[in-house]
Amino acid sequence: MINEKIHKDRLNPHYKLNLNTNAKLRITPLGGLNEIGGNMMVVETENEAIIVDVGMSFPDGDMHGVDILIPDFTYLREIKDKIVAVIITHGHEDHIGAVLHIVKQFPKIKILATAFSAGLIRKKLEFNHSPYPITEYRHYDQLGFKYFTIDPIHVNHSIPETVGLLLKDHKEEFGLFFTSDFKI
Repeated sequence: MINEKIHKDRLNPHYKLNLNTNAKLRITPLGGLNEIGGNMMVVETENEAIIVDVGMSFPDGDMHGVDILIPDFTYLREIKDKIVAVIITHGHEDHIGAVLHIVKQFPKIKILATAFSAGLIRKKLEFNHSPYPITEYRHYDQLGFKYFTIDPIHVNHSIPETVGLLLKDHKEEFGLFFTSDFKI
């Protein structure tokens, strides 16, 4: 019971967010706010949604018996028919650590990552006897979907092949630059 409350408080699940909006673009963080870890964000229009990162977090010292924390996937189940892909920005555990959990709950979800991050994810999945296809992209590729276009842009970080993401809709009604993690 205590662990559940701490988990809800730390990973900022969607129940705390106002989802009653008519905005053309909705950004819903499901983890990674006000903390290091558990990074996951949903970017969606009325027709399509992408997930940026699926990370894990580590428990506090008072969370006995808990090894890792993963974001709450409840909202993803509500919009599962709109989700077209998971885009991984880089291979740190706070951005890929919950991939095993998302592919088990959403076995047809498409995962895209750079070659380095894809290699880390594949090893993690193989270790857990859960091989899963990962689509690789390069930082200069343009990722096209029915309603979104995503340009991965190289950013400096402490792990190779980290990207920020420039998301645009095809109608040119919005654009969003997600920086991911970066170091100067």
